[in-house]
Amino acid sequence: MTRTAGRRAGGAGQATVEWIGAVLLAAALLLLLATLAGDRLPGGALARTVAGALLCAVDSGRCDRVVPPGSAAEALYGPEIAALLERHAPTVFFEGGEFVTLPVDFRRCRERRCADAIRPGAVRATQAGLEPVAFTHVVDCRDPARAAVGGYDCTGAGGRIYLQYWLYYPESLTRGLGRLGGFHRDDWESFQVRIGPDGAAEARASSHHGYNGARGGIASIGSDTGLAPRPAWEPWTGALHVAAGSHAGTTVPGLDDSRMIDRGDLVLVPAETVATATGARFAVTPPWRKEVWRHPEAMGT
Repeated sequence: MTRTAGRRAGGAGQATVEWIGAVLLAAALLLLLATLAGDRLPGGALARTVAGALLCAVDSGRCDRVVPPGSAAEALYGPEIAALLERHAPTVFFEGGEFVTLPVDFRRCRERRCADAIRPGAVRATQAGLEPVAFTHVVDCRDPARAAVGGYDCTGAGGRIYLQYWLYYPESLTRGLGRLGGFHRDDWESFQVRIGPDGAAEARASSHHGYNGARGGIASIGSDTGLAPRPAWEPWTGALHVAAGSHAGTTVPGLDDSRMIDRGDLVLVPAETVATATGARFAVTPPWRKEVWRHPEAMGT
């Protein structure tokens, strides 16, 4: 009986290996054809994404290498929106300190030990070698009726496109107060951009219970506490300043910022597909369950 079970297990294992080999071959061929055809092939970006997903399913280590984030964004949002996301992604500046915690992919890292970096200046990876990540979400309010069908509330949107960049940090605390200063596991912060019909871009950054534009510190106490919410939209500068510990943001660099992530080094991952697939639990509300995910003019974080 044991030997029979062993042979069955071995046969199943061999079949599994053969199946994986077949999937890898089929996916590789599809990826090659889609790459060679480029934009001439209808749905080419989607084909590349599907091929990459197949490879990712059998080898998670290939996920980011096989499916370039740009291809995934084009497949989900279309080339116009994907280009806007890339163009308006922030260069992230961090308040000075002995170390900095970078925004990471929560599917790979949920501890500071794999998210921290100590190198000053331009930072391209954590000490553990992980690239910084921003999860993207788009609400297109140019056609409010169509957006409503998708479950979005475009009240007050004025025909704008909203680009949301969500940054995940393994934990949050207020600098100088340690674990007594509002410490909690999991921290989702955002940098949001709205683009008007004339192409003018404005931005705001999440800060505790509210939003900041260029102003922070004492000027933002009412908004930070949620007692005096404000829209906080101000002209887009391309910058996101992140406070040490709490990760509260403003849309201009700070005078004592000591590290930065260039927008070109920030990996953009569509959050919509992640939201539908993940079973992860968080100590705080994840982006896809926040009001602002559905109503981009909401003033709560």
